[in-house]
Amino acid sequence: MHGSFSAAATACHVTHAAVSQQMKALESMWDVALFDRSKRRPELTSTGKAMAAKADKILCEYDGMLTSVMGDSGFKDNFVLGAVPTTLTGLVPLALSLLRQRHADLHVVIYPAMSHQLMQQLDRGVIDAAIITRPSLLPQGLACFDIAAEPMQLLAPPETKSDEPFNLLRTHPFIRFDRNAIFGQMVETWLQQHNINVKESMELEGLEAISSMVMANLGVSIVPKRCVQSKSLLPLKRLALSPDAPPRQLSLAYRDGNPKQAVIQAGEKALLDAVQIGEF
Repeated sequence: MHGSFSAAATACHVTHAAVSQQMKALESMWDVALFDRSKRRPELTSTGKAMAAKADKILCEYDGMLTSVMGDSGFKDNFVLGAVPTTLTGLVPLALSLLRQRHADLHVVIYPAMSHQLMQQLDRGVIDAAIITRPSLLPQGLACFDIAAEPMQLLAPPETKSDEPFNLLRTHPFIRFDRNAIFGQMVETWLQQHNINVKESMELEGLEAISSMVMANLGVSIVPKRCVQSKSLLPLKRLALSPDAPPRQLSLAYRDGNPKQAVIQAGEKALLDAVQIGEF
């Protein structure tokens, strides 16, 4: 479900007119109204929704047909795994190392993007599963396994005299975690709840980049405490925030009915084992 003819055309690499003509041809062939065109943007009718759900089920069964016949459960295929960038230097490499030891024939392709983009790509069938920051409401048609809850923490330069997060946030420049990311939005909500007006100096996404800026004494920042730590952490102050600061919930998301369910479950176990090890 792409939500519009234009989005469907982009996903299928055809024109808007071609998609519209194909839908009209289906309606003519079946003699049913699949779309309500009385609105500004055509919307599926009840019949159209039922047909789309049935077609989606048929496509999922088709995708899994060879796997079910051959019996390898998908472990000899490509497995496209999306991941938020903050997991790519700890959790993901450790988990993939464990997964490769257990399933040597599995070829994993990594697709890095932000959580919202990854959920869109899951819905479109571009990727098989994705490590995301779980939103408060998961889009319809997606399911997920929870992997780890990463608490918020304040990063401060080692030479700062204060160890009080609220004081540091109010008196030092603030290096903001990208607000396009779900975690960045969580940070902004927490700051507003505590009436903390920060002196924003820059906005970045990567944890390594943010840590380097803090190490250079350019400000303080709020980041997730990673569930799999690197051995080469910069010697920064890492301070816990107030007890009401929400953690970032990392989850492995996938489409309902994905034929590679066995591979997804193996990936979940590798991720959970990596979290248990806790260090890369």
